[in-house]
Amino acid sequence: MAVTASHVQRAQPRISELDALRGFALLGILLVNALMMASPYALGTIDDPGASAFDRTVEGLVQTFVAGKFYLMFSFLFGYSFSLQLTSADRDGERPVPRLLRRSLGLFALGALHAVLLFSGDILMTYAVLGLILIAVRGCAPQTALRAAWIVYGCVSGILLLMGLASLVMSDAEAADLDADLAAGFPDLIAGYRGDASDVVRANLAQLPDALLAIPLMGGLVVAAFLVGLRCGKVHFLGDRADHGARLRRICRLGVAVGLPGSVFMALATSGPLGPRWAVFAQMVGTVTAPALTAAYVCGMLLLMRTARGARMTALLAPAGRMALTNYLSQSLVMALVFTGYGLAWYGRLGPAVVVLGAIALYAAQLALSARLMGRYRYGPVEWLLRTVTLARLPGGTPGERTRSGDAL
Repeated sequence: MAVTASHVQRAQPRISELDALRGFALLGILLVNALMMASPYALGTIDDPGASAFDRTVEGLVQTFVAGKFYLMFSFLFGYSFSLQLTSADRDGERPVPRLLRRSLGLFALGALHAVLLFSGDILMTYAVLGLILIAVRGCAPQTALRAAWIVYGCVSGILLLMGLASLVMSDAEAADLDADLAAGFPDLIAGYRGDASDVVRANLAQLPDALLAIPLMGGLVVAAFLVGLRCGKVHFLGDRADHGARLRRICRLGVAVGLPGSVFMALATSGPLGPRWAVFAQMVGTVTAPALTAAYVCGMLLLMRTARGARMTALLAPAGRMALTNYLSQSLVMALVFTGYGLAWYGRLGPAVVVLGAIALYAAQLALSARLMGRYRYGPVEWLLRTVTLARLPGGTPGERTRSGDAL
């Protein structure tokens, strides 16, 4: 299925920073998804009466530093890779729109299978649908894309904050009653995920409407990140060897100053001591300020990767980023085998600390396996499949094909 590295001729070098950022983002995505797949009480949305103080602390740390940040990093990288897809189509002398529409269709199909069979919190369908916006604005100037991103972000942030403020009219007792009503359905959910394969599929289907409802709320931030990535791709920001250190450091400082307080507030409300009436408002504040911390992570990683120590880290992370789509889906497969009736059926049985530790172990294994596979093959298996759909032919080592960082998710 995959093409061996020895068969690649005249391949252009990949953008190693882009691949390494994807590899880094996989860790954040895994930590959040593992907690969500492990328990209905994930990330403090509903208070878990059996959670220990240590588990609450671990969950609070994930809320503060991870939740809501890394899917935006993937969104930024998706927009950047989109610009590489445009360049690739132009270089191959093909019209970009049919190729990109096939890619979106392939992503949507993979996402639908992922959501139904493994994890209802799939992001691929969202990227496939919202990616149509990128196709529509593909010819815009870089600064136009950046201005549009700010406009989208501002409008969505205003709506989210108004929704959060409206939730404060509830008393703590009323908010607690709503949480209790939601928690009343957890026993059926737990039974479903611990049942046989058909029960697991039914449980995923039952969760899908709630997952789809989040798309209008989160989709605006995804689109904004797409547009920022598109702008950076159009100006070849990651491929540019110019010294952007001062700008990157400035974004880091500003991102931490804006993003970290919002994330701490969200963690205190959802996994900490603040009353339940604050939960929705704090989640909205955390969501609105998350892009700032995401920007700080991206810029901080870029600064680090331009040091001698960072170069070694880049070499460690980049192979996982080259096959990010395969790794993303395989993470869900492993967790489904652990937490659902497909395998061990440990859903609701493990605390957040154990789940996070297991996720880190899985990530380490993926780094090692990715390095071995990418040392021998040009594509990961799912990347090969998606590229076949995108090109409408089998990928090969022909002179018209290039190995670019846009090949991955």
